[in-house]
Amino acid sequence: MNPSRAAKFKTAILLLLLAVGTLFVHGYHPWAEDAEIYLPGVEHLLNPSLFPVGQEFFRSHASLTLFPNVVALSVSVTHLPFEVALLLWHVASIFLLLLACRELSSLCFASARAQWGSVLMIASLLTMPVAGTALYIMDQYLNPRNLAAFAVVFAVARTLESKYVRALLWIVAAALVHPLMWAFGFSFCALLVVLRRYEDRLWPALKTVGAQSGVAGLFFVGIPFTENTPAYHEAARLHAYFYIQHWAWYELVGLVAPILVFYWFAIIARGRRWDNVVRLCRGMMIYDAIYIVFALVVDLPERFESLARLQPLRNLHLLYMVMLVLAGGLMGEFVLKNRVWRWLVLFVPMSAGMYMAERALFPASSTVEWPGRSPKNPWAQAFVWARQNTPIDAVFAMDPNYLHNEGEDNIGFRCLAQRSRLADAIKDNGVVSMFPPLADRWLSEVKAQTPWRKLGLEDFVRLRKDYGATWLILQQPGVAGLDCPHGNAAVRVCRIP
Repeated sequence: MNPSRAAKFKTAILLLLLAVGTLFVHGYHPWAEDAEIYLPGVEHLLNPSLFPVGQEFFRSHASLTLFPNVVALSVSVTHLPFEVALLLWHVASIFLLLLACRELSSLCFASARAQWGSVLMIASLLTMPVAGTALYIMDQYLNPRNLAAFAVVFAVARTLESKYVRALLWIVAAALVHPLMWAFGFSFCALLVVLRRYEDRLWPALKTVGAQSGVAGLFFVGIPFTENTPAYHEAARLHAYFYIQHWAWYELVGLVAPILVFYWFAIIARGRRWDNVVRLCRGMMIYDAIYIVFALVVDLPERFESLARLQPLRNLHLLYMVMLVLAGGLMGEFVLKNRVWRWLVLFVPMSAGMYMAERALFPASSTVEWPGRSPKNPWAQAFVWARQNTPIDAVFAMDPNYLHNEGEDNIGFRCLAQRSRLADAIKDNGVVSMFPPLADRWLSEVKAQTPWRKLGLEDFVRLRKDYGATWLILQQPGVAGLDCPHGNAAVRVCRIP
């Protein structure tokens, strides 16, 4: 093996070990949060008899991405257990993100210490929240955003190299797995191309970007839009992060402050003649400013409520990744250098803080939920029992806000139990906010299960009659008069008579 290949192989091994190591810091929770939206699509492809009721609450997303098809195909071809395949995909997505960030850093910094500073910064802050977008750099479970993330970073790197065909192929790959996140990568790459060709004329015009974007906003204001239904308005109201006017002050700081950070980075880079760093910083400043104006245009007018589901401020996901790459590179170059103790002083406490944050988010679950192991969480135990002991056509009713109950740890019932359920107020609400035609059905089912804690036997019989529910997940101590073949310290699984 020649020295160049040996070095690349060594780097790949180190990145893979680092990717596995991130699991023990940031956790792995395959059934958490948005897994409830994305994984049922995979499970249904593997077993079409699953989910006879409520498919529209996950097929709406599945219809816009090849994510379920790709994951299901990998399971079918390899014959791996489903949970093992999910873990391998998740580790692969982390590895590829770290590889993409190192490649981007190598185009910005010549020294190995700067490049590894970038990689370790991303790895240490992998689950850092991205301002007020309800996103992390990378989630603790497999989903399309994780796959789109590394593809977009690779696209940015190829654009810096002027390899535009390769960049476009990475953008296409991102678009195939996520219908929204690719657009932010494409817009930034296009901006880099424009800056490269017309930088001398465009950069002095930065001060007018806001005004030009405002003119574009006036154009959109004139477009008529269909009035939203009351049911859709109810769903959208629960997603305050869609609307910039509802962001907390510190979230707004996280929106605007990166412009100043990139300006500072650009000053440093100009002194060192790091042209790619300067180009990235200038591009990101304009990119952030344009999307801020766009967000104000679609979020503030009430008549544009449905347009807010485009979530323009999710552009910050790419911005934060690039910012961490540059911050880590500069730290490695100027501060950490070749002093091992400095690297430890920075990254060990940072990783410890992220571990503590993971424990606060998932206190009742194991840090890493390994495939094949019985879950520690009592809610998850009940969901697994339901998967193993109830008919495949069973339809469950449960607290519409169950994901926010203490000790539940945001574990999705539908994806873990592989059983149908009536609409909930959390994840299905998120689906409705993106697909308004589902709003009326969603609101009807949620109201029928509200207030959950006050429902009695007659109400459950009504849920069976009106909505086809046949089983219940009830918090302890449950409701008298029901046959409950399974129970633990937190919940009971009961039949509806």
